Amino acid sequence: MKHVSNYLLILLFALAFSCVKDAKKPQQTVANKKTEVNQPITSLPFKTLNLNDLSAFKPSGSNWKIVGNVIADRQKEKTLIDEDGVGILFNANDQEFNKQLFTAFEHGDIELELDVMMPIKSNSGIYFQGRYEIQLLDSWGVKDPKHSDIGGIYQRWNKDAENGKQGYEGHPPRINAAKAPGLWQHFKIIFHAPKFDNSGKKIKNAWFEEVWLNGSLIHKNVEVKGPTRAAAFSDETARGPLMIQGDHGPVAFKNIKYKLYEIDKLQLSNIVRTEYKTKSKTIDNLDTIPIANETPVDKFTLVDVTKTKEHKLIAHTGTINIPETGDYLFESRTNGLAHIVINNKRVLVSKDNMNTIHSNVVKLEKGTYPFKIIYNQTKPWAGGFTLHVEGPNLQKYSIQEDVWKDANKFNPLNGIVINPENTPKIQRSFVTHKNETRTHSISVGLPEGIHYSYDLATGSLLKAWSGLFLNTTHMWLSRGYKQLGEPVGFSISLHGGLEFANLKNQNTPWPLPQPENKGIKQLGYELDSEKLPTFSYAIEGATISNYFTVSNENRNLTKNITIDSKQNLWHKLADGESIKVLPNNTFIVNNESYYIDFSGNNFKPIIRNIDGKDELLVEVPKGKNTINYSIIW
Repeated sequence: MKHVSNYLLILLFALAFSCVKDAKKPQQTVANKKTEVNQPITSLPFKTLNLNDLSAFKPSGSNWKIVGNVIADRQKEKTLIDEDGVGILFNANDQEFNKQLFTAFEHGDIELELDVMMPIKSNSGIYFQGRYEIQLLDSWGVKDPKHSDIGGIYQRWNKDAENGKQGYEGHPPRINAAKAPGLWQHFKIIFHAPKFDNSGKKIKNAWFEEVWLNGSLIHKNVEVKGPTRAAAFSDETARGPLMIQGDHGPVAFKNIKYKLYEIDKLQLSNIVRTEYKTKSKTIDNLDTIPIANETPVDKFTLVDVTKTKEHKLIAHTGTINIPETGDYLFESRTNGLAHIVINNKRVLVSKDNMNTIHSNVVKLEKGTYPFKIIYNQTKPWAGGFTLHVEGPNLQKYSIQEDVWKDANKFNPLNGIVINPENTPKIQRSFVTHKNETRTHSISVGLPEGIHYSYDLATGSLLKAWSGLFLNTTHMWLSRGYKQLGEPVGFSISLHGGLEFANLKNQNTPWPLPQPENKGIKQLGYELDSEKLPTFSYAIEGATISNYFTVSNENRNLTKNITIDSKQNLWHKLADGESIKVLPNNTFIVNNESYYIDFSGNNFKPIIRNIDGKDELLVEVPKGKNTINYSIIW
């Protein structure tokens, strides 16, 4: 049964009321300054691999070079066209001089992030320690991915086994999160090297803790018992270089960054837990509060406290060993109030609720210091506390024991998931778009497995994704106070701002929505015979209608727009760090990395740069007009 809070009903009523206001005199949209929201620091900086030249790599073949840009030919297999410059590592796939590429540095445990571009039908791979491969392949459109598709952990190989049984222990990705060939794709990988005792005997296999592709988790805690096929080395060691395969096809990389992890945990010792007799909601003047209980403990944890429904004030004191001088990140959430103190200095205050992250970066010198962690469970009906730390060569982890690493991470695959089967599903909810909550949103799920979210208040497309449709847990579980609908599949975000405006000229800055979206009148939506909606609204004296369709063959969303206006209007298709025109009136948008296929229209878009951001605009003459274009990812 769907549980809809009174708050959501009020919002729905407010939206319905706003739609009947007199809009005979549409208000001009104006360029407002968008308020920037400071986000908490949740990670220490990565080391960035220098791609101004090849000095970060061991000498290799002439197939490897540094370039300034690459573009894939969307008609030819294994074809990347490069341009002079720096910042991109490019394998030209020179059949005469093809060689693998090794980093100059070696690694054990490592967190690696990078962007990769695969042209049509191309193939490569990233070998951790030169031994354990994450596969790179043009896998766009593959319905049932295997270990040999992009993001797969490639199989091991026994050449002496009988035919058909040589390959074993390969691991396919959970889902196919591959983008179309020629688009930049983002990997985030946490790898742990095999571990050895003092005699050199292996005591733990290598394992991939997490592999993310384009924002989707495709592997978690996958053990690799030995080198995979075509590894550079057959043995296993504590350290080795990254290797990039260079003899299977052209490939390009950029934004390569990493963290090396050598330290397991910070050591806490001489821990004493003190419980105080108080109903105070502060943490001040502990020395004046009577002590209810004080006892030595062998670990720091508050799990037993947060499970209770009682008001408690608890302090843990002891010593903490800082193994290396450098910056340390402390990050906490709590449903009460908490102070973290090291060497008599307060390094972090955490309060409010479990949805609010509090963090601080402090420089600590190597050594052993007194610490104190004080927790006041001021909301006994909903206790909660987390504390994570990251430092030099130290992977972020929970300093509080008995806490699952991802305890506060939302898993869109769990909970209440709705999915269209034979007909489209339409669901109203809040939607998060670029760290902003859109309260008047609607999501449409299609049986073909392509879905999208649309902002009724601004008449703008917010997101498109493939896979399962929508997780409604934050709407329908308990009070559903978040009211968020969460896309389940692999998604991209569109610009999400106003899509139409009356500009004085093509150099006029694009306006932001006015407060309360004044100047926009919603006209509702209608369903056709296939239950597909057409969304309509009025802006700048014009009527705009949006209708979306999909293809059964490839991952794309086609936007069909009807405009009825008494004046010329500009339409904003996209914005991004870089927008480039390709053949056949197609454009590539590089911050979200998707294509816009504008072929078949009578209007010619322009690319302009405003405040360091590229924008793709098209001017639509007055009268009745239609625009149709596809978003491909």
